[in-house]
Amino acid sequence: MPNRTAFVTGASRGIGLACAHALASGGARVILGARDAAKLEAASAAIPGSTWVTLDMSSQESIKAAFAQAGPVDILVNNAAITKDGLALRLKKDDWDAVLATNLTGAFLAIQQVMQGMMKERWGRIINISSIVGETGNPGQANYVASKAGLIGLTKSLAQEIASRNITVNAIAPGFIDTDMTAVLSDQLKQNMLAHIPLKRFGKPEDVAAAVKFLASEEAGYITGAVLNVNGGMYM
Repeated sequence: MPNRTAFVTGASRGIGLACAHALASGGARVILGARDAAKLEAASAAIPGSTWVTLDMSSQESIKAAFAQAGPVDILVNNAAITKDGLALRLKKDDWDAVLATNLTGAFLAIQQVMQGMMKERWGRIINISSIVGETGNPGQANYVASKAGLIGLTKSLAQEIASRNITVNAIAPGFIDTDMTAVLSDQLKQNMLAHIPLKRFGKPEDVAAAVKFLASEEAGYITGAVLNVNGGMYM
């Protein structure tokens, strides 16, 4: 992907940072977007030729400003996500709204910012990071699951809408990936999960990043509307 510009949201750590490294290793000029400027600066310093912009995926104004600063984008990786877990019976509307705003609405608004440029160039890659729970469901995460399932539906609709312009839209559904977000889970819960993973290990951010790098490549030009499971066989 030489001479391509890639924008990764939620790129200051975890899966997003691994994706930024992978795309840069493939020759892309990478722009990192996230909320924390200090973390972004440190992350970008380790990726030659990369730049960064502050970005709040819950704010349309912030999204517009960030992509205006970034300029034309060939590859968009919608990775930014938050969780605010709770049983549905007691889930606050604010926690529902916050998760949907960042994980689903924010992703859609980011796509809107890059679509016109991709259509003009007749080339583009949009990769939405969903989740295994978007396919299986998960108790206590109605808001997060709805946002990740929504990303899969969004992926399939857009794939049909803009395929004629040589733009592919795909989703990746990671399973249990060892990141800051999952580090807070109890050892017992982790062991229970491990028992359901045929490959008998948790995923690494690099496992997801490798899939992103492939879908962003020329070799993946005939793949669109797909959901690529990166989950060690946890869900098939």
